[in-house]
Amino acid sequence: MTDHITTVAGVAVDTRHWIGGARVASEETFTDVSPIDGSVLGEIARGTATEATAAVAAATAAFPGWAATPRAERARLLHAIADGVEKRLEEFAIVETSDNGALLRSHRRGVMPRVAHNFRFFADRLLDLGHDDFETRGHTNHVSWDPAGPCVLITPWNAPLMLATWKIAPALAAGNTVILKPAEWTPLTASLLADVTAEAGLPAGVLNIVQGYGAEVGEALVTHADVRRISFTGSVPTARRIAVAAGDHLTPLSLELGGKSPLLVFADADLDLAVDLAVEQYDNAGQVCLAATRILVEETIAEEFTRRFTAKAAALTQGDPRDPATDIGPNIHPRQVEKIDGFVRRALNAGARAIIGGGPKTDLGGLYYRPTLLTDVAQDSEIVQEEVFGPVLTLQTFASEDEAVALANDTRFGLAATLATGDPERAERVSARLVAGTVWVNCFFVRDLRAPFGGARQSGVGREGGTWSFDFYCDLKNTVTAPTEGVRHG
Repeated sequence: MTDHITTVAGVAVDTRHWIGGARVASEETFTDVSPIDGSVLGEIARGTATEATAAVAAATAAFPGWAATPRAERARLLHAIADGVEKRLEEFAIVETSDNGALLRSHRRGVMPRVAHNFRFFADRLLDLGHDDFETRGHTNHVSWDPAGPCVLITPWNAPLMLATWKIAPALAAGNTVILKPAEWTPLTASLLADVTAEAGLPAGVLNIVQGYGAEVGEALVTHADVRRISFTGSVPTARRIAVAAGDHLTPLSLELGGKSPLLVFADADLDLAVDLAVEQYDNAGQVCLAATRILVEETIAEEFTRRFTAKAAALTQGDPRDPATDIGPNIHPRQVEKIDGFVRRALNAGARAIIGGGPKTDLGGLYYRPTLLTDVAQDSEIVQEEVFGPVLTLQTFASEDEAVALANDTRFGLAATLATGDPERAERVSARLVAGTVWVNCFFVRDLRAPFGGARQSGVGREGGTWSFDFYCDLKNTVTAPTEGVRHG
């Protein structure tokens, strides 16, 4: 590392904040470590209330000009940012893999192309945004989406840039300015994005990035009186604190808080497909908020399902995420591995049985946890009710459709659900009864940006995606105009 530049796999990354169109250092730093091998990736500027205040001030100053920028120009700039991401896609992919340990092939093939698509989709959606005027007793109603103001976006570490741009793109498209606080465990690609936005010509202060810890910089951002929107993806306890802070100024919130999603496998399902769907839940080392970690199988096929699942899971390759042959990489941080193992240890002590896995894969190092499937678990047990966020699944059986739905809905979460069945009528019937923001039938993780995304219960508040994003990031206005004839002038 030289001055404020660190080199990650040959890619130069600035470790300072991005505020008001300029790089800003802090008095202190924090260390960013790769989960792959524990190597130090850089010393990152550690923001405080000082940097938070400066970022909000920059966003506030830039807001009037950006809000007044014609839609076509805002869309053009978002497409230019997408062009910049695609031009540097390999750099983004290798840096993200180094920083969060997810598979390099996934970043190349899916994640980073999705980052670019986030900008393109909302740029195009902006140009189509509108509502037909309607009449009320001869008066014309016209609905418009007005930019709200500076937006604070707080994002997680499991898909850092993709989830950040899922928020940044619609916020910018709507005419708002943005202050992003990336997760402290994975700050690097956000810094690269700042370079791309500057090269694309995004005006200074429209996008600001402040790095650091939630208690030191995040709290200062969410309590600021000039912030007009807060969007957060993360844990329920942190969301509660943010909601309390936002309440002082009645700042609108969008919260996506993870889940404990079920996969329901009925006896009439394509069993090979069902097994594939179940094994897919180990993706990203289980660090996926949408993952169906509770496998619910009709009891008449449970033995055969378990046999096929065990064989399929045994074929997974765990190791360095930069190796194309690897299926499962490391978990993000020692604290996360300790948390995952704590859940498993307590479940085993309570009588659960590990069909596969059950502990760390120590020959690979401290952050690799073996894909685990636990059975003989009680519905009210911690392992069934609480989000682990690691490669740990539970297996339960059911005897009827009613029991399957009851088990599926019996948690405090409601983010997603997946079901495997060969009966279209059952699929429609069960989907309607599941408490979830997204239901997948005989598939998993198919996402369209036109669809609403969010969760029920403690999986979140609000919906983003498509027009729903603009509804959140804008103040909707209805202008009612009297008929021209009969209006007196003077």
